[in-house]
Amino acid sequence: MCGIIGISSNKSVSSSIINSLKKLEYRGYDSAGLATLFDGEIHEIKSEGRVNHLEKNFDLKNLKGTVGIGHVRWATHGIPNSINAHPHSSHNVSVVHNGIIENSTLLKKSLSDKGHKFKSQTDTEVITHLITENLKTNELEEAITKTLKQLDGSFALGIIFKEIPDLIVGARRGSPLAVGYGPSENYLGSDSYALKSMTNKITYLDDGEFCIIKKDQVNFFNQNGKKINKKILELTSDELSYEKGDFKHFMAKEIEEQPTTIKTGIKEYIDNLNNDVNIFNFPWKINEIKSITLIGCGTAYHSCLMAKYWFEKLTSLDVTIDIASEFRYRNNRFKDNSLYIFVSQSGETADTYAALNLCNQNKMKTCAVVNVIESSIARDSNYVLPIHCGPEIGVASTKAFLGQILILYILALKFGILKNEIKKDDYLQKIKDLKNLPILLEKTLLLDNDIQAISSTFNEAKGSMFLGRGFSYPIALEGALKLKELSYIHAEGYPAGEMKHGPLALIEEGMPVVVLAPKDSYYKKTISNMQEVIARGAKVLLITNKSTDEVFSENIWQTIEVESTNEDLLPFLLTVPLQKLAYYSALKKGYDIDKPRNLAKSVTVE
Repeated sequence: MCGIIGISSNKSVSSSIINSLKKLEYRGYDSAGLATLFDGEIHEIKSEGRVNHLEKNFDLKNLKGTVGIGHVRWATHGIPNSINAHPHSSHNVSVVHNGIIENSTLLKKSLSDKGHKFKSQTDTEVITHLITENLKTNELEEAITKTLKQLDGSFALGIIFKEIPDLIVGARRGSPLAVGYGPSENYLGSDSYALKSMTNKITYLDDGEFCIIKKDQVNFFNQNGKKINKKILELTSDELSYEKGDFKHFMAKEIEEQPTTIKTGIKEYIDNLNNDVNIFNFPWKINEIKSITLIGCGTAYHSCLMAKYWFEKLTSLDVTIDIASEFRYRNNRFKDNSLYIFVSQSGETADTYAALNLCNQNKMKTCAVVNVIESSIARDSNYVLPIHCGPEIGVASTKAFLGQILILYILALKFGILKNEIKKDDYLQKIKDLKNLPILLEKTLLLDNDIQAISSTFNEAKGSMFLGRGFSYPIALEGALKLKELSYIHAEGYPAGEMKHGPLALIEEGMPVVVLAPKDSYYKKTISNMQEVIARGAKVLLITNKSTDEVFSENIWQTIEVESTNEDLLPFLLTVPLQKLAYYSALKKGYDIDKPRNLAKSVTVE
């Protein structure tokens, strides 16, 4: 959510800021702007909508300056318009901000009493005036330190100053922020992706820290204003992964990449020579762990739910799952023998990071399952399991979801064999089946035309349901989420056995219902539930796997058959048709598939 870029250079920066803002568009936003310093003044240009609207502004061509900041905004305070867009500037300070200032109302009243005039409805403008006020009686570093201590909430900040025209201040609490290094210029960015086209040398700010960036120098400070040293990390260069190639959308590309990303994950975690799971340097003895808590948000939460079924099948561990935004506010009973696993694509999800921080404060065992190994959640966890999916640009997660459940399944397998709760022969067979999964995914992707033809029915309906039992239930939830995210169609995922306990009242003639009923141990029960919705007029799309067994039901509207494998791995194959269903539904409606309305790729606010 939101994106920041800042550049201090020896040449004009406005075009570089615009290019970087385009790279941040995937985060989700509704307005954009930038500000530079030249001729002794702050010059800002802002607009509602996409960055291309900003580019059409005539004044942008004349926007000079060697120091500047830019922003794409996801609205929290105030409607999306050019007034509420960032940057927010006073006569001598301009600020861009990711996050939420929780005490902004009180600060605004205090500043208004001192004569400050506010133009916008945002919480961010409070920061601008607060710094302006503190600069009246303090030098720069003292003014920044004092300002940050007055703010409650989360923030990543980029700040420029009319009277100190050669620098940018960056500050972080809760929201991610990185510094990049280049020849005769240095950068500030909300993530490495925005900076990667300019540099592969990055430093990440930790909570409470701020920095002062000049074209030839960067200094870091702790929350008390004391200068500190920070490591410079070198990122891998993989620019081609960020391009759509021949695909119309990043999401389409990322769906098709799933066999490759799963193959990469298997290569990283499976020892072919010994037919064993490679999880090295695990920091605890296996008998120290008696229970597991899996924590995530959105799609990552569905990954956690999927993992719960696997851990319960393959081990005797007590397993609980939690939505991060609920976990952090409950009165948790922390136990020394528990392992807390945090799942996040970006590794910057605000609620998940806050839940991790709570566990760290209580000295718990923490493990991160993330796609970005330089992220806050990865850096602050005791142990990290990367999913190795490469960049995922589409807001609606696809290949990262499969990557998450792959690593969680592999972890469950490892725990099972280490605890002697899986027979060796079963373990070896499951690893063999796992190695065959990429080929099965490739075959499942060939169902494209069938799913494309079916998608129109969902667009015509006022709502739909996705039903599954056991291993299929989390996939039903994920399928419903994808349709909501992309097509803006009301969709609900339910355990198939729960229909008679209320949701069956919603079924009416012609309503599309997706039933996930692979030939697993839940199959016959799911088919019985499917018959209940058919009897009430639903148009059932049955998604199952190829088998010699016949479906014991009549009046099924459409059937999609994925490949067959052991029941542990069927959820991977069932997921693909649901991703494509959501994609084609949105495509036929003409919606912005990679950037759905109101949503963001990296959710960095509560």
